[in-house]
Amino acid sequence: MNSTVLTIPERSNIESGSWFSKLSLPLRSDILARAFVRRLGDGALMSCRGEPAEEWIGVAKGAVRVSSVSLSGKQITLTYVEPGTWFGDIALFDGLPRTHDATAHGETTLLVVRKPDFKELLSRHSELYEALLRLNCRRLRLMFDTVEDLNTRPLAARLAKQILLLARAYGVAQGEEIRIGLQLAQEDLAQLLGASRQRVNQELKGFERDGAVRVEPTRLVVLSKDKLMAIATR
Repeated sequence: MNSTVLTIPERSNIESGSWFSKLSLPLRSDILARAFVRRLGDGALMSCRGEPAEEWIGVAKGAVRVSSVSLSGKQITLTYVEPGTWFGDIALFDGLPRTHDATAHGETTLLVVRKPDFKELLSRHSELYEALLRLNCRRLRLMFDTVEDLNTRPLAARLAKQILLLARAYGVAQGEEIRIGLQLAQEDLAQLLGASRQRVNQELKGFERDGAVRVEPTRLVVLSKDKLMAIATR
């Protein structure tokens, strides 16, 4: 199915993605020509840990929640894949099963490239190998940053940094405020940070007192990026 099935905002999210936008025009066109659109409702399960990998996916709207379940049965959220981001290529390269569960978070639109088409793209465009190598190097650097933050930074700093990242990916400016469009409960934030909901709630109340954020039901509003940045760099 041709990429024109995407709405204009959805197509813009794909084409303006920091990785995709740097590809050559022939490669971008070939990817879009081979991709088909899949729309999912909130909570729809996309893939499960242990399943064989059959698709390479770009997020055009909404978010994909990547999660796992600990040995104790606790749900752990690792990340939310934002619009403009492509994922799923690692398992297509090494041939191993999916390592995590993937679920639509909110109304979500995906561009999907099936495994045979992904392999064909690699054979037709040597550029794609180098581009995916750069993409995975960036992922590895982000993973190292996350591990370092988890072991060296207090929760307040990690929470402030996470809110700034969410504001960059999902922020909608409203005057001097930035409303984060992604609906996240405090439990969702806690899972992202490896902390309890109670501790995250305490830190958010402190951010509110400092005038950095306003907490609304399932929404966060950034009142001062400078104050959040100061907390994040403590």
